[in-house]
Amino acid sequence: MTEAILLVGGKGTRLRPLTVHTPKPMLPAAGVPFLTHQLARARTAGVEHIVLATSYLAEVFEPHFGDGSALGLHLEYVTEEEPLGTGGAIRNVASRLRSGPDEPVLVFNGDILTGLDIGALVRTHETSGADVSLHLTRVTDPRAYGLVPTDGAGRVLAFLEKPQTPEEIVTDQINAGAYVFRRSVIDTIPAGRVVSVERETFPGLLAAGAHLQGMVDSTYWLDLGTPAAFVRGSADLVLGKAPSPAVPGRCGDRLVLPTARVAPDAKLAGGTVVGEGAFVAEGARVFGSTILPGAVIEPRAVVTDSLIGTRARVGERAVLSGAVIGDGAVIGAHNELREGVRVWCDATIPAGAVRFSSDQ
Repeated sequence: MTEAILLVGGKGTRLRPLTVHTPKPMLPAAGVPFLTHQLARARTAGVEHIVLATSYLAEVFEPHFGDGSALGLHLEYVTEEEPLGTGGAIRNVASRLRSGPDEPVLVFNGDILTGLDIGALVRTHETSGADVSLHLTRVTDPRAYGLVPTDGAGRVLAFLEKPQTPEEIVTDQINAGAYVFRRSVIDTIPAGRVVSVERETFPGLLAAGAHLQGMVDSTYWLDLGTPAAFVRGSADLVLGKAPSPAVPGRCGDRLVLPTARVAPDAKLAGGTVVGEGAFVAEGARVFGSTILPGAVIEPRAVVTDSLIGTRARVGERAVLSGAVIGDGAVIGAHNELREGVRVWCDATIPAGAVRFSSDQ
């Protein structure tokens, strides 16, 4: 297997306001666009040619990655005029593939951080003779996912929608968002319309008697679709919990990019990233957070499990926990922002305007 399709067309609505100006795969995770980690891992697995299926803010990908030569890859870009869903996007780029009808093509989603052994998935596909092979992972609570039960040999038995009752939870295996397709199967997906591989393509293949093989790989896996998950994924990359050859530095408690400035008595921990041109002032404490390029954390501010957008500013003695601050936003001094708050791009919160405790 030497080529792949990478699905990067989603709008990232669950991540707004982070995705107002930046598509989800281009958001910085551990100091580089998240997509960089995926491309690097694919290259390490032997992939040489990748077609990016783009849609939302499609114009930002090629200027950053070019032809892919800097990563040892050949990249091509195909933009959907209208969103086509996962299956439609795969079919839409089929003309750019070079593989023969029986050769394997890797397909993976642009918002999954995983330690999947890509080579093992390909070997499973080849040795089983499958038409499509799926990476499956096990989760403690599968109610939010589609279930994929398999037989003793790993052959997929069904695709079950999100279970509503305990009796419907027949397995803890879920679709983890990485596949190997026999090239000829891609050509059977209807062209020019919205198609979901999860709800239409895979169940349809199964009903037609196709061989779908599951491979359970329960190494690191995280869907980065929410702000809290994205912040955690970036921290796990820095800490070395999530594997990537693209982390720009040694794994450890913190990652400070070359042009960032951190005061000598500021404390950074928990996989915190301080982006290019950002500044963390004296006495500030930042734990498990991502500070994007050009952002400023003022003196004695405390930032925990949060993401601070590009050129945003967190005021003196402000306390943030589980917060998302959009690009260019200003959080005045002495504010307290707690879990789940999202401050939109370029918004300003005056000093002391939001609190969860007394001002004494």
